Amino acid sequence: MFGLLSSLSDPWFSSQTGTLVGAFGGAAVGVLGAFIGVAGGLLAPRGKGRRLVLGLLLVQGVLGAGLALFGIAGLLLEQAYAVWYPLTMIGGLCLGLGFGLYPVMRRRYREAESRKIDAEGLRQS
Repeated sequence: MFGLLSSLSDPWFSSQTGTLVGAFGGAAVGVLGAFIGVAGGLLAPRGKGRRLVLGLLLVQGVLGAGLALFGIAGLLLEQAYAVWYPLTMIGGLCLGLGFGLYPVMRRRYREAESRKIDAEGLRQS
């Protein structure tokens, strides 16, 4: 039991690796966010790509929750700053953006669907 606890308090990775995790992880989050934003901005008004955009937002949120939990666990286990901070920062951003923008994007798709229904009603009248 105590061997397990001591192995958890050992550094998970070096500060150099933590820097790389922060740099490449932050860049990956930025690219993913840009892709979701462009896809949602172009496709949502037309009512296209709903599963793709909303699915990516959910994946981003769940991934962010996992990373944030690992980062908080690292903080509680007294890992070095370079270990817990990038995990918590990237996880918090993904969590907040993924789950925060999900209802907004879902509303955009509902508005597009409503416009299609209204347009169909006008065509038939």
